[in-house]
Amino acid sequence: MGTPRVLGVLGDAPDPAALAEAAAIVRRGGLVAFPTETVYGLGADATNPKAIERLNQVKGRPPEKPYSLHLYAPEQMRPYVSAVPVAATRLIERFWPGPLTIVMPSKDGKTVGFRLPDHPVAQAFLKACAVPVAAPSANRSGSPPPTDASEVAAALDGAIDCILDGGPTRLGRESTVVEVVGNRIEIRREGAISSAAILAVIRPET
Repeated sequence: MGTPRVLGVLGDAPDPAALAEAAAIVRRGGLVAFPTETVYGLGADATNPKAIERLNQVKGRPPEKPYSLHLYAPEQMRPYVSAVPVAATRLIERFWPGPLTIVMPSKDGKTVGFRLPDHPVAQAFLKACAVPVAAPSANRSGSPPPTDASEVAAALDGAIDCILDGGPTRLGRESTVVEVVGNRIEIRREGAISSAAILAVIRPET
């Protein structure tokens, strides 16, 4: 594939033309790296099986391991879940937008994870995509997650289509992942938000 196209999107008002170009790549089944407040994510159209297959290949990740969906607004969860658990609602109210991925029961009887990043480029890009976006960290599985565009390019050069360069990420650590199913709450990965901070919010429900 060649070197990925790099589009600069610095600042709180990212270039709409650059975002539109990157979003069009995603809609065509391409892979686009973009900044969040934690690390750079690698976005793909979650509704396109070929795009997800390619994402698995680039990541070196087994196909049975699902990806969380990145959102620009909480309302985007509606097609996937019948109801949002009380504990999940508390976490959303406290930590979104922010470095928290919440996994909850989906309409198909499985589970689905959601994250709403606290980053102007990420939110504007996800809105421009107009499709659900799967976005794991922009690295090969087992490697350190990238915190700037140059790290993405070094890790994935020739394997992806585009990088939205928003400069270095603010937190430099992956999101915390919490699963909420009924009354059961499990912290699956401690990241930028501490387990203690999570438990302080949901303890009344446990």
